[in-house]
Amino acid sequence: MSSPDRLAVPALGYGAANVGNLFRALSDDEAWAVLDAAWETGIRYYDTAPHYGLGLSERRLGAFLQTKPRDEYVLSTKAGRLLRPNPAFAGGLDTANAFHVPDDLQRVWDFSAEGTRASLDESRERLGIERIDLLYLHDPERHDLDLALAEGFPALEQLRADGEVTAIGIGSMVSDALAAAVRSADLDLIMVAGRYTLLEQPAAVDVLPACVETGTGIVAASVFNSGLLATNEPRRDGRYEYGELPDELWEKLVRIAAICADHGVPLPAAAVQFPLQASGVRSVVVGGSRPEQLRQNAEYAALPIPEELWENLAADGLIPA
Repeated sequence: MSSPDRLAVPALGYGAANVGNLFRALSDDEAWAVLDAAWETGIRYYDTAPHYGLGLSERRLGAFLQTKPRDEYVLSTKAGRLLRPNPAFAGGLDTANAFHVPDDLQRVWDFSAEGTRASLDESRERLGIERIDLLYLHDPERHDLDLALAEGFPALEQLRADGEVTAIGIGSMVSDALAAAVRSADLDLIMVAGRYTLLEQPAAVDVLPACVETGTGIVAASVFNSGLLATNEPRRDGRYEYGELPDELWEKLVRIAAICADHGVPLPAAAVQFPLQASGVRSVVVGGSRPEQLRQNAEYAALPIPEELWENLAADGLIPA
């Protein structure tokens, strides 16, 4: 059974993929301004990963957090992709992975015990911060979930036992992998990406019950569903993960937006606060590449929302009762 007392995670966090030049390039000054806005709005949980910008996110976030008192924030990063020199580098960019950074490094999957420990050490070096509060295995199902279950998660448990990290977990957008990890390992927190949102809740079927059984906390990420929930008036041509938005989801989105409008609640505010209605969800992590987005998300997180909104959405079968 996991201990809920190992690590307290603030209810709102910043996911630092954007400062790793996700979707568009930011200068160092622009990235700093984004992080500064996050801090000024009161955000004290920061999540990153080697994957984000081939280490750029960790370096930028670490440089920023080194200017802050270490006991005033929670920091998480991830393991599973080691960064190694790219022998085929020819001056290109990592845009195949949506990051606008030189692809002079390549990601090497490694969920072995040795690889997991090496990833933590290398993240510490890039961040320039010794104490990592929370270490997730990142997308193990994309490479070798069996190896992660056999070696990666036991390695995380040992790192926690040795005091190298305070808490451990998994970050994934695949419900089956999340549930398998929760039932197989003694995890503290899991990051559920896009699988428990105002628009879609597949994690409610198996992941949330597994977390209730084991006492595992949940961090909800990608709560805007690729941006579909980020504005009051969704667009039919909006991006949905890696393809077009299915008709049935569009129809559901229109109904959700209409009920939010009836209650005078901005759709993005409902999207940010919805996951926290579930008892096991401890935090919602949002991204952002502009300071004003960070300030707006903080306002959405603090906006009073009437209980009747959730009751109406549940009564219409749009969210779990």
